[in-house]
Amino acid sequence: MDSKSSSESLSALGKPLPLCDSYQELRGPRSFKNLFRRHRIDLDSIATQSSVFDDPVTLEAYRPPPEYENTHRFDPDARWTWREEKKLVRKIDVRIMIWAGVMFFALDLDRTNISQANTDNFLKDLHLTTNDFNLGNTLYRLSFLMAELPSQLVSKRVGPDVWVPTQMTLWSVVALSQYWLSDRKSFLATRFLLGFLEGGFIPDVVLYLSYFYTKRELPIRLAWFWVSNYITAMVGAFMATGILYLRSGNRAGWRYLFLIEGLLTLVIGVTSYFLMPPGPTQTKAWFRPKGWFTEREEIIMVNRVLRDDPTKSDMHNREGLTIKMIWDTVCDWRMWPLYVLGLTHMIPVGPPQTYLTLTLTNLGFSTTQSNLLTLPSTTCGLLTLLLTSYLAEFVQSRVGACLVLQIWALPLLIALRSFGSSTDQWVYFAVVTLITGFPYVHPIQVAWASTNSGSVRARTISASVYNMFVQAGVIVYANIYRADDAVNKRGNLVLIIICSANIVIYILTFFFYRGINRYRDQRWNRMTVTERETYLERTEDQGNERLDFRFAY
Repeated sequence: MDSKSSSESLSALGKPLPLCDSYQELRGPRSFKNLFRRHRIDLDSIATQSSVFDDPVTLEAYRPPPEYENTHRFDPDARWTWREEKKLVRKIDVRIMIWAGVMFFALDLDRTNISQANTDNFLKDLHLTTNDFNLGNTLYRLSFLMAELPSQLVSKRVGPDVWVPTQMTLWSVVALSQYWLSDRKSFLATRFLLGFLEGGFIPDVVLYLSYFYTKRELPIRLAWFWVSNYITAMVGAFMATGILYLRSGNRAGWRYLFLIEGLLTLVIGVTSYFLMPPGPTQTKAWFRPKGWFTEREEIIMVNRVLRDDPTKSDMHNREGLTIKMIWDTVCDWRMWPLYVLGLTHMIPVGPPQTYLTLTLTNLGFSTTQSNLLTLPSTTCGLLTLLLTSYLAEFVQSRVGACLVLQIWALPLLIALRSFGSSTDQWVYFAVVTLITGFPYVHPIQVAWASTNSGSVRARTISASVYNMFVQAGVIVYANIYRADDAVNKRGNLVLIIICSANIVIYILTFFFYRGINRYRDQRWNRMTVTERETYLERTEDQGNERLDFRFAY
């Protein structure tokens, strides 16, 4: 008898339906030995995790409303096996996750190819100074920041499946138009437009992915999502090496770089209209009449996500946000530590990364060498990104995993500041490569902010607010290396100070969230069963305000 028919027979007899042990119990105690051990699970055993839907009181408190687009697939008695779940997750990875990575590849290609253009006399051809370049980056980040919330408002109303491809199509037109740049004004104008049209893309896609993945799965998927950054850097370096040799009259190679890569993004943007279904139960379309998932797969998708986080049914995926919702979420002081970390965590490593190709050129390397010598740091960054993401999932400590970046960067920044004009170029290259190959913990913090938001409404807005702080941090570090600080002695000292401060902020964040959780545990444990039931039935608290909500840290 299979698991489905077995569950149905137990239900008919009035017996409790079988549930799986918690995931942490299945994989065993945390230890260094267990970090690399593959834990065997009976694939035909029940995978359904326990949740609030198994208690009649909390079932009604968290039951999805009729307007939720997946309500017709909600079933608190649904049970499935590990074999079914693992097969389904692989299918979601192929259908949804891979294309999300392709779209991110396109975003990164268009926003970072200016770094490769820098190695081909870009600044000289447009009569720009380093400060002009800094201003262009600042305008890009400022407009990117400005567009975050408006983009989320549009996306939540029309759906990410419509808005994200539209964004990509629009910004690709601006990106390829950089072929015709002529002076400082056109450079600054295109950087501003490009940032404004790209703003909101990342929170939109993260929210979209949360429709398909559980809180445990999302951090690792986001790590692989950001792997496309590194793939873009690698592929972009090779593409630039070839494209920058293209010449036609007085048209420099950097012009063809913008044109060709912009056209590639345009193709990906148009294709995305056909490869982004609105949600798990909405994959059927006129060009895809059978859809991607069976009814059984849709039931598993919907119920496993809601069992993991019942608040994901709070809003329809075409439901807009109100001004009050935005204001309430922005005023949620419980999220402020994460916003501060969004602002500061990348500053210590940002300037060396931004100026990597220009630094290599100034060290005496050729255009081709400068582009190819970025590959070691890219490879190092890719590996450390995945290692820290898996570490965060294993030890279940966001603070511990995120601290790795600051601890990694601090001694290297101290070494970099000690260098002078007599330092061997390969020694300089080695240290800069290690700094720019830092463990990229941003995906962990994005998932962290999503988890601690506690509802779709808050998650939608907090993702934008968090990313706004991240972009503000980029604006800050884009102006740390200045033209009047030739060897960046002053700039590197600032980076060392901020890196040291970040370590303190992470430790304070740890105690902040642990303190809230302990206070709520004490209050909840003092309540009687009746008092808890009354609270769940009558409370007006929402999201992370609820007494039964616990923060990740």
